[in-house]
Amino acid sequence: MASCCDPSADHEPLAGADLLAAQLKALGHPARIGIIRQLQQNDCCCGDLCACLPLAQSTVSQHLDLLRRAGLVELQLEGNRSRYRLNRETFRSLASAIDAVAGQSATQDESRLNP
Repeated sequence: MASCCDPSADHEPLAGADLLAAQLKALGHPARIGIIRQLQQNDCCCGDLCACLPLAQSTVSQHLDLLRRAGLVELQLEGNRSRYRLNRETFRSLASAIDAVAGQSATQDESRLNP
């Protein structure tokens, strides 16, 4: 049986609203925001992140797994080490989805103010 942090573990791919919800949920924890901020600067292995964050290795691994399943972080295997990096394309898509909602809301607000 594969552990939750096993990169080879089988996970059903998410799509559409389920994927968007998973991405937003993944960003809804302060520890995961800390991980994202570290990965903005450099690709890192779990140990590097543990050195920067006040979290146990197992906790960091669980957060990385959730970010990876949401498509926000990519895993690159390098021998017996795993390096993580941001999936910047996913962040661009997420930003575009949020911008579309914000733009639609602004347009609706304007139409209510200017009948």
